[in-house]
Amino acid sequence: MSTTAHRPQRADARRNREKVLAAAAAAFAESGLEAQVEDIARRASVGVGTVYRHFPTKEALVEALAAEHFNKLAGIAEGALQERGDPWEVFAAAIWRSANAAATDVAWCEIMGGQPTAAQAASSGQMRLAAAMTTLIERAQAAGVMREDATVDDIRTIMCGFGHVAAAQRAGSPMQWQRYLEIALDGLRTR
Repeated sequence: MSTTAHRPQRADARRNREKVLAAAAAAFAESGLEAQVEDIARRASVGVGTVYRHFPTKEALVEALAAEHFNKLAGIAEGALQERGDPWEVFAAAIWRSANAAATDVAWCEIMGGQPTAAQAASSGQMRLAAAMTTLIERAQAAGVMREDATVDDIRTIMCGFGHVAAAQRAGSPMQWQRYLEIALDGLRTR
């Protein structure tokens, strides 16, 4: 049995991978999924071969970024679990923090709006996010401040819709993602 598959990356290889991911995040945030691998390599100050050594396809790079983003969102939701106060306010603040983290990222909105394979590749972060959001929802429902029939799937739908609206807004549509999110959250709240 070969041990090469389990050998840790050298420090310089880890640094290069991190540089490529950071450069890809910046390029995709700015240009969307149309960003070119050559631009990513230039931003990372590495050769194109280095990008492909870590990420054999552009799709693999997008999937790695989706995984990082879902982990970031999971961290936001898990952090909200530690907050005290009105359960609705805690829940809504977590949603707004997540939306603000995503709103300026063209690629993230494109992924949420129409790249399901990349989003599916981030299952670990998605499971963490779903677990934390479920707890936040249950707390708000137990306090009587959220609709009893609200589920974590509703939050997924809202965030996917948010991705469409944010991408459309960036393309010149008069739709405002903040208004969309306010209306969606209002629909979850009890009166």
